[in-house]
Amino acid sequence: MVIGKKERAYLALVYAILALLALCVVFPLMYVVSVSLTPYSEVLKNGGFAIFPSKINFETYRTFLLDSTIPRAYQVTLFITIVGTLVNLIVTTLMAYPLSKKNMPLRNPILMLVVFTMLFSGGTIPTYLIVKETGLINSVWSMIVPSAVATFYLLIMKTFFENLPESLDEAAKIDGASELRILCQIVLPLSMPIMATVGLFYAVGHWNEFFAAIIYVSDNAKHPLQVILRGMLIQTELPELDFERIVPTESLQMAAVVLSTLPIVVVYPFIQKYFTQGALLGSVKG
Repeated sequence: MVIGKKERAYLALVYAILALLALCVVFPLMYVVSVSLTPYSEVLKNGGFAIFPSKINFETYRTFLLDSTIPRAYQVTLFITIVGTLVNLIVTTLMAYPLSKKNMPLRNPILMLVVFTMLFSGGTIPTYLIVKETGLINSVWSMIVPSAVATFYLLIMKTFFENLPESLDEAAKIDGASELRILCQIVLPLSMPIMATVGLFYAVGHWNEFFAAIIYVSDNAKHPLQVILRGMLIQTELPELDFERIVPTESLQMAAVVLSTLPIVVVYPFIQKYFTQGALLGSVKG
């Protein structure tokens, strides 16, 4: 197929725009990683910019990782991310699947109540009182249970279930399969794209957990990574503190960004295919 001059010019313009957008995304990441690895004296020599580090120094990472609170915070964050995401997927699936059935009794009133929570919430104080009365204060479960279901992700998953062929459901019922068996053996294997999509959204939210931790948890041993890193960065800005290692605040900030985002960046490429497919299928009803 012969491409004309107009088509070539159009493709060149599209690729130029895509390259510019990619540069806008990659450049900040390169800057953050470079500043975290470059001695601060070298950063100052380059006028505050160090895209390609001439010297590599891991002192900022040692400052973080040699602190005993960082490994403990990683354990807390991994726990609430893994367990919290599993709880989210189980509860969201068990609620979205029945709501995807058009013949379910009281389906429309329940959907109205679900959508209503997207417009109006109970507020911070009533939520805190509920968490307190249920005995979850100062527990890692206070960062999991109150956010067990997100309405937006519930509606996406419900729409995905509605798009599955009804003939599969009918054939399974003719063979005597129960609703739970249909869900576990037929629906879930076909729902891996939406599970990966919603699971990633939930996991990122748990990994970046900060607000619920500072409200419900007062024990430093149970604080997640984001709270601990924030506390260390605040301490580095206090002039009266004496540190064994003198590390510039900007380098510490960049290292904190790398430590908090690296796991998500590493995991995302492996589920990108499911993420893209699930986002499209779960948001458009055929």
